[in-house]
Amino acid sequence: MISAAPKPILYSYFRSSCSWRVRIALALKGISYDLVPVNLLKDGGQQFSAEFKAVNPMQQVPALKIDGITLSQSNLNVLKQIGEKKTEWAQNCIASGFQALEQILQHTAGHYCVGDEVSMADLCLVPQVSNAERFKVDMGLYPTITRINKALLELEAFRVSHPSRQPDTPAELRA
Repeated sequence: MISAAPKPILYSYFRSSCSWRVRIALALKGISYDLVPVNLLKDGGQQFSAEFKAVNPMQQVPALKIDGITLSQSNLNVLKQIGEKKTEWAQNCIASGFQALEQILQHTAGHYCVGDEVSMADLCLVPQVSNAERFKVDMGLYPTITRINKALLELEAFRVSHPSRQPDTPAELRA
């Protein structure tokens, strides 16, 4: 008898855009997984614990343990390093990217970013729009991005992976 492979384990923070993209991808592929919350703020950042360092020496989320291999992504502490000006910095960075993206989408968009099928671009778009809303970027300037985001949020994979629906989401931020 062949034993079933263990379920993948996703080490994630509910509000991490990078983690969100992985949750969307897993949901789109219908891959069930066990979630291990890693709070980036609690206790000075649980990603810096010895326990998590054993999982991911880079000490960043997301980390996905699948088939005995841990896959990880870097570049999550950028806003932490910005300091007091993080909101203004975030608004400027997001707006700059969205100005370019809005123009690109004029040529590529169908129902979603690239035609009528969900693509990697869509997996990146929804978390970034959420960041834009969190940092109070004027989304009225980006009608195509707003339309596509709304369409994507109607899909089950995007709904179930939303930060407000994760087990480690604080009660006041739950959907």
